[in-house]
Amino acid sequence: MSESPVLSQILEEVRPADAGAMRRAVARQMTLTKPPGSLGRLEDVSVRLAGIFGVERPVVREKAVIVAAGDHGVVAQGVTGYPQAVTAQMVRNFLAGGAAISVMACLGGVDQIVVDAGIASVRLPDQPGLRNLRIGRGTADMSRGPAMSREQALRCLETGAALAAEVAASDVDLIATGDMGIGNTTASSAIAAVMTGRPPAETTGEGTGRSPEELCHKTAVVRMALQANAPDPSDPVDVLAKVGGFEIGVLAGVVLGAASERRAVVLDGFISGAAALIAHGLSPAVRDYLIASHRSAEKGHRAVLAHLGLDPLLDLGMRLGEGTGAVLAMGIIETAAACLTGMATFGEAGVSDRPEVDGMVEETGG
Repeated sequence: MSESPVLSQILEEVRPADAGAMRRAVARQMTLTKPPGSLGRLEDVSVRLAGIFGVERPVVREKAVIVAAGDHGVVAQGVTGYPQAVTAQMVRNFLAGGAAISVMACLGGVDQIVVDAGIASVRLPDQPGLRNLRIGRGTADMSRGPAMSREQALRCLETGAALAAEVAASDVDLIATGDMGIGNTTASSAIAAVMTGRPPAETTGEGTGRSPEELCHKTAVVRMALQANAPDPSDPVDVLAKVGGFEIGVLAGVVLGAASERRAVVLDGFISGAAALIAHGLSPAVRDYLIASHRSAEKGHRAVLAHLGLDPLLDLGMRLGEGTGAVLAMGIIETAAACLTGMATFGEAGVSDRPEVDGMVEETGG
């Protein structure tokens, strides 16, 4: 990525997870006071965390959710039932503590960081909890041409990565990605179609609630955007610039930055998934750092998860965004780490291990 030395450096610092630490974590799991595998996917998550942090016994110190907000010019095509002003209004709601993500983050001890990545309205005043990274005042209408310039796309990635590094420096080990942006499911549908190779009909869903006729129109708009821009799937920056969003680009940068700092990225739903597709396209090694929190009701999310090879922890029929699914799953992830690290081994607890009978292990447990 010679056009951006900063991004090139970030990509160089994204390394695969520590295989040795994962092997040691698996070995430790086999000695803990429980039948092997009895904690199910918690064991898999704990081993993943060991590889991410590079230690046999991972500890989660702090947690944060980065909620990036941006507006989309494609709303001019009638792809959503909500006015664009809702983006800025909801950001104010986040900051006031009145949104679902705010309530969940407070309950779960998760630091909420709200980012103005490109709201179309007047710049919001500086205040606690808000980061003004404003790349532009909303994207252009991607159905008629590129959503943003390539320079803006690179700035999204660089600023998102810098924010993740700053958050990681505050001992945050779990970084959740959240979003807010009227029209962003349309942009995510286009990104998913390009990066997974699936047709728009398979990646475009109801978003904020479209009727069958409105969904057909939304799908047609996504198809128009792909035809108008011909984004190159082998060049994720081009895809982001042609059919992405400022908040999606910043979140893609957050994924890259967190991975370069060896922090776990807890993905929310469809929009977070689209951002992860961009980051993964730039550096396939980021997959080692991704934990899918839940399966969104947005059908395009299934294509995203399949492409990334991720199995979500939860499936609650949620499709709100904001990082709600990710924050909800953080307690599970933190518990997984605590069990691997804090449980006693059979030897430490003075508990008899499984007996072997004629070379076979006798099964115990419920």
